[in-house]
Amino acid sequence: MNLDLGDLQLANIANWPAAARAIVIVFIMAGVIFLGYWFHTKDQLVDLEKLAQKEADLKVVFERKAKKAANLEAYQQQLAEMRESFGAMLRQLPNKTEVADLLVDVSQTGLASGLEFELFQPQGERPREFYATLPIKIRVIGDYHELGDFVSGVASLPRIVTVHNVNIAKRKSENAPLVMNMIAKTYRYLEQSERAKEAGKK
Repeated sequence: MNLDLGDLQLANIANWPAAARAIVIVFIMAGVIFLGYWFHTKDQLVDLEKLAQKEADLKVVFERKAKKAANLEAYQQQLAEMRESFGAMLRQLPNKTEVADLLVDVSQTGLASGLEFELFQPQGERPREFYATLPIKIRVIGDYHELGDFVSGVASLPRIVTVHNVNIAKRKSENAPLVMNMIAKTYRYLEQSERAKEAGKK
């Protein structure tokens, strides 16, 4: 059957041959599908892709939290060990009444090492978050081995004492002993009332 497109009138579409009507229907369906995709489905596919990515991210977060939840008991045990260790370290800090004894220990360590003290001058306390530092300016005279014994003895004290700004110099005479200037820092645990007072100042 020959189809003459010139004979086809839109007003008379009901009388068109079946093949022409089928072609028009196919074009209309294709147009509807395209328009539906363009104005509706395309945005849904973009949203679907975003949701799929969000789901993947949430799975990662879930897996991470599930591992933490599975290890909760181990974390709690580790926290208890850390608290115990922290408490042990805090017990190494002297309280207010023990600082004087600690200063005596430092000076006696120097005397036991055979040193002569030229200066032993505690400075003012410097409060920190939960402890205070007490720097002590020290100048001692002795030979190399005596100075070494003193520093080693200070490091061996049961309480925490750190040594800073060590400077060893010779005197003018070659046979004269050495002079060592240093700052020894002791640390004191602040009581709850003292911490509250410091927090109030800040």
